[in-house]
Amino acid sequence: MEEANAATTKLLTLLNVSAIKSGKRKWIYDEPPSVKLNKRKTVKHVSIAVESTESSDGTGVGDGVAVDSGPTAMALDSVATNEESKEEDVSPSMYGRHFASQNEILTEKARNSIEQNAWATATERKEKFGTVIERVPEGSTPAKPVEGATLSEKLSARLKSSQERLPQDLRLLQNAVLSDITAYQDLYFPRTTQDSHPPIRDAVCLHFLNHIQRKRRRILKNNEKLSQSKETPTETEDIRDQGFARPSVLILLPFRSWAMRWVDSLTKHTPKPEFQVENHARFMSEYALPEGAIDKLEDAPPGTYPKDHVDMFRGNIDDSFRVGIKLTRKSVKLFSDFYQSDIIIASPLGLRMSIEKDKNADFLSSIEILLVDQMNALAMQNWEHLQLVLSNINVLPKEIRDTDFSRIKQWYLDGHASYLRQSILLAPFETPEFRYLFNSFLKNTAGKKRVESMYQAVQVPEGVSQDYVRFDCSSHKEEPDKRFEYFTEKLLPTVLKSAVQSTNTVIFVPSSFDFIRVENYLRKHEGVTYSVLSEYSTNSDIARSRHAFFTNKVNFLLISERFHFFRRYKIRGIRNMLFYGLPDQAQFYTEFLTYPFLDEGVHPADVTCRALYCKYDWMKLERIAGTEAAAGLLK
Repeated sequence: MEEANAATTKLLTLLNVSAIKSGKRKWIYDEPPSVKLNKRKTVKHVSIAVESTESSDGTGVGDGVAVDSGPTAMALDSVATNEESKEEDVSPSMYGRHFASQNEILTEKARNSIEQNAWATATERKEKFGTVIERVPEGSTPAKPVEGATLSEKLSARLKSSQERLPQDLRLLQNAVLSDITAYQDLYFPRTTQDSHPPIRDAVCLHFLNHIQRKRRRILKNNEKLSQSKETPTETEDIRDQGFARPSVLILLPFRSWAMRWVDSLTKHTPKPEFQVENHARFMSEYALPEGAIDKLEDAPPGTYPKDHVDMFRGNIDDSFRVGIKLTRKSVKLFSDFYQSDIIIASPLGLRMSIEKDKNADFLSSIEILLVDQMNALAMQNWEHLQLVLSNINVLPKEIRDTDFSRIKQWYLDGHASYLRQSILLAPFETPEFRYLFNSFLKNTAGKKRVESMYQAVQVPEGVSQDYVRFDCSSHKEEPDKRFEYFTEKLLPTVLKSAVQSTNTVIFVPSSFDFIRVENYLRKHEGVTYSVLSEYSTNSDIARSRHAFFTNKVNFLLISERFHFFRRYKIRGIRNMLFYGLPDQAQFYTEFLTYPFLDEGVHPADVTCRALYCKYDWMKLERIAGTEAAAGLLK
């Protein structure tokens, strides 16, 4: 009850403040608008002519066209064809069940179960998925697919031509993803690989398009119903079909090149061949590489860079961007104003800059589907940017922008939108930060699914000695201090006593905070010579450090995981590897144990490896040592 009262208070304040502003409707909560005002249903919605005012960040309104005002103006996008008007589901669709103004899954009991972290958990094995953990709020029953052909089967038919070019396993994986996301449950898939990402992306884009199309048809049908009805909207059933703002899909990505891939998938699957993509030339000029520029990753000979590095960093890797996409019946308009867009594609940094500039995130108030892709790259950028953006999703808006409150769904007004938002999280592996998002941020009353895997040990050169060194700690809060204490008091002194291990040694540090701590300790330690490679190192710093280490002018080379993620240099001169902590990306472990053999005459017996770990490193340890071996190491 307190939560409902708080939401009501915010809405009343919003209405009263908005009412005294010029250009806004003079609505007073205690005096609802007269029938005459509501007769706006009998006339066409008015468009506001706007001159070209595109902002430098690409989020402004442009092209000197008439621009719709408010969420209801989606009806101006198109006139429903006979086919579209007839296609309104005879039987309830998954969209209709999940996002109905009054739906059966958004119960007080389900909301209380989520807030109390009371979930009913079930485990099943699914083909091409592996083990799937499904969590549903206690007391809630997820909606089952409608009778007959399911939505996922209908969407699969639209993918038939592209699926014919896919291997059988990827085709099955794509259908499995479609089956889960079209039920509007949350999906956390930390097994996205370079090969599986394109078919998964195509499936998710089809889901986005279907969602937006159904939402538009519902609004068009209600517009028609209102125009023909003599009743007032308050007397008409089921006309609440909107949120506070138009954007309903948010896609968060690390780089502009990844935005290009998602836009390509969206435009590739638009339903009709005569679809036009507006502002596509501008999009290519801003999101592709400049004309004449050479991509050194793609043009390099095969094997120069790891395949996953090429896939991640090819193209434009600017990490500050945001673009709105407006979908109509016959066109896709890029660079539409956020409040006139159906989809927003952005980086967390780009959205954070927009939020801080406008001092609000009202355009995120009505997000119904959230996608976070390449979470490993976002974690290497700045995790705080992502956290700030997520904290602003589905928050009650601070301003009203020509919102028709008679059409807003009740659960938006109650502040319960986060309990129906669908979230899709994609990553190549899992970290505690990702799992925390799944456990605490995803509150879908329809339930949520997490895919987990069994891992085999990574391949390392045969004969290399690997020593996993365990330290104990009783709490994750004390883990950084216990790790540093063990490293400085036990592990490093042992290394310094050895004439062999105290030279040609790389110290790999995953965390940026730990990296600074270790560097400060080495700086004060007498008799230790070292160089540093971090994400802040300039090209000249990198060349100097690599040369000093290779020529034995320094004994230690301190490397951060972020440096290796962004640069991926092959380091020569290594004979001893000291992992202050295991890397998140298991391939990094393999790469550092193969670098010693870049030098001639090196035998496996000449190479040593020590890796520091504790029970809170389970996810990293599992990917590197293998699931069964990791369980044994922790025991």
